[in-house]
Amino acid sequence: MKRTTTSTLFLLISLVIFLFTLHLAPACAASLRILHVNDFHGFAESHKRLGSDDVRGGVACLAYLAETLRKEKPSLLLAAGDMIQGSTWSNLFEGRSVIEVMNVMRFDAMVVGNHEFDFGKTVLTELTREADFPVLGANVTGLDALKPYIVKEVDGIRVGIIGVVTEETPTATHPRNVEGLTFMPAAKTVERCIGELKGRADIIVVLSHLGYNADMALASTVKGIDVIVGGHSHTKGVKPITVGSTVIVQAWEHGLVLGVLDLTVESGRIVAVEGRLEDIVPEKMARDEKVAAIVEKWAGKVRESMGKVIAEAEVDLDGENVRVRETNLGNFIADILKKESGADAAIINGGGLRTSIKKGPVTVGSIYSVMPFNNYIVGIRLTGQQIRDTLEYGLSGIESKEGRFPQVAGIAVTYSPGGEPGKRVRTIHVAGEPIDLSRRYIVATVDFLAAGGDGYQVFREAIRQSPDFQILGGTIKSGNLVYNDAGRWVRDAVVSEAARQKKLAPVVDGRIKAEGSGDEGPRK
Repeated sequence: MKRTTTSTLFLLISLVIFLFTLHLAPACAASLRILHVNDFHGFAESHKRLGSDDVRGGVACLAYLAETLRKEKPSLLLAAGDMIQGSTWSNLFEGRSVIEVMNVMRFDAMVVGNHEFDFGKTVLTELTREADFPVLGANVTGLDALKPYIVKEVDGIRVGIIGVVTEETPTATHPRNVEGLTFMPAAKTVERCIGELKGRADIIVVLSHLGYNADMALASTVKGIDVIVGGHSHTKGVKPITVGSTVIVQAWEHGLVLGVLDLTVESGRIVAVEGRLEDIVPEKMARDEKVAAIVEKWAGKVRESMGKVIAEAEVDLDGENVRVRETNLGNFIADILKKESGADAAIINGGGLRTSIKKGPVTVGSIYSVMPFNNYIVGIRLTGQQIRDTLEYGLSGIESKEGRFPQVAGIAVTYSPGGEPGKRVRTIHVAGEPIDLSRRYIVATVDFLAAGGDGYQVFREAIRQSPDFQILGGTIKSGNLVYNDAGRWVRDAVVSEAARQKKLAPVVDGRIKAEGSGDEGPRK
């Protein structure tokens, strides 16, 4: 009996020692791979970028690469917003083509981008229901279809994924698309979500559609973020950067690259990081045939309606630089708004032009790709001072390539690019004459800007300042709203004009001149 008790005691002591030793043993390191894309904008097909003859991109190749890399180690596939809106392949179907591809690729999550709102709340809600993955938007209130965050367990690692979108969304889409929604401060939202995830997640990933600089600010402000997978600024983050203890990545645009971030996690802490961008070069890559078939199915539908050749571009029409300078494409479209409305001048936002048209045949689809938004032409009566204020605002964000940069017709403006924002304009001519700040002019624009979109409040205020301003049954009445063709999209007016001209060769003729760049005189 004594021997049995001694043996039992020995076994118990041995077990305690074993468990204690096991507890003290170093935890095994685990691997986590994050594959990521952002600002895809529906560019599903391989294409040539302006100024290059190299064919790049193509979601079928990207899908094959993603699946190959997934097989190498435990992975998440994430999208950082603006997956729809920008390419006719997506726009004609209000993003449904993109969601079908993403479902087949087995995305784990995406954050809503500002352009996911462009077809309105009803369409966005439908898209989230069609998605086989969660669509996140922690700082958006008023849209139940969006989740604030999720927790995904990958090879024993609990990953908390929080989604936030830019607070500027209400000015980056038409105001009607976000009626009833509130976009809360991203930093406070992320901080709150991290608190809610305490004890539920080993590492925290913020899926961000804020922009690269805003991501860095978020990382320096909010503690507890391990990784920020970003979008919105179309930044080509060749290698990850670290701010404090937060790793930040972003994967350019249009499916031209696939972001790869490899993490080594030990005891709930990231101990090693490696990241890269994989170029999507179709001629050197295999493709996912199932995804390729989906791309072709929707492309066939596009060709049916968009393939008609209506004109010939005798030069490249530049839609790449519309956020930083006057371009021939911006001039061509602004001229059409001025002509259609009979206005003295026209001002549009460069960010409304989404791509270029290369020299050669111009199809209906080419123009739809340039102008994917459902906008129509309006003419608004502005004083010379209000025109000046509008141009000051449009030129105030050039350093960060803001979409508000103006493309104009009937106007010649010189400005100081190094001047204080809001005080950059030097000279303005309208119809070849110096602007009269007290005179009233008619300025053509699009309804998006007229409603205050992209922050252009001058247009909105001018409409509301009219003594007879009122809204009847959703229709605006204002003596300052002198042209309002809500029954025709701008892009359809451009299609008609291109078909009429047949040969397109617009030029840059000095409508917007930076001081010190050469001839700064007005052009008639």
